[in-house]
Amino acid sequence: MRIKKTMAVYTFKKALAISFVLLIGMEGCQSQEEKKMNFSTIEHLDLERYLGTWYEIARFDHSFERNLVGVTANYSLRPDGKIKVINAGYKDNLNGEFKKAEGKAKQPNPDDPGKLKVSFFWIFYADYFILELDEDYQWALIGSSSDKYLWILSRIPAPEQETLDHILALAAQRGYNTDKLIWVKQRK
Repeated sequence: MRIKKTMAVYTFKKALAISFVLLIGMEGCQSQEEKKMNFSTIEHLDLERYLGTWYEIARFDHSFERNLVGVTANYSLRPDGKIKVINAGYKDNLNGEFKKAEGKAKQPNPDDPGKLKVSFFWIFYADYFILELDEDYQWALIGSSSDKYLWILSRIPAPEQETLDHILALAAQRGYNTDKLIWVKQRK
């Protein structure tokens, strides 16, 4: 019995060690990929101009917005100085079920104004990086500290193709695979 227990412990430790080595190896690969990415953010942000409604033009696929169309993000100032965030959209089509998520955002470091944190659940915050922002605050390219998230936002539901081409070129220069973008159907 003792031999079986010792073998089980040995097998478990060996499996744990192999898993750890694989995890470190995968982390190394991810780090190499992310080293190719440019996650730098804008240097100046006039928060008052940034507040209001933005239309989601394109995004990378992720579970929390899957199959949503007509997506908007609305930002307003809360009494506590944080930003109220309301993301809304329709399931499957523009006449589908209306979905809404309310959260909050904060700017942890005023010296790094393009790096915000957003939360839709309790105290858990995620990166919200303003990578690029039109000088007239008409469009924005949003990402995070990972290459898994990317959004194109606009003040209007159908920006000109020339504007979109410019934003796509900026995203590609940063290392994003823009072929992965999902173009979000919007009301005209």
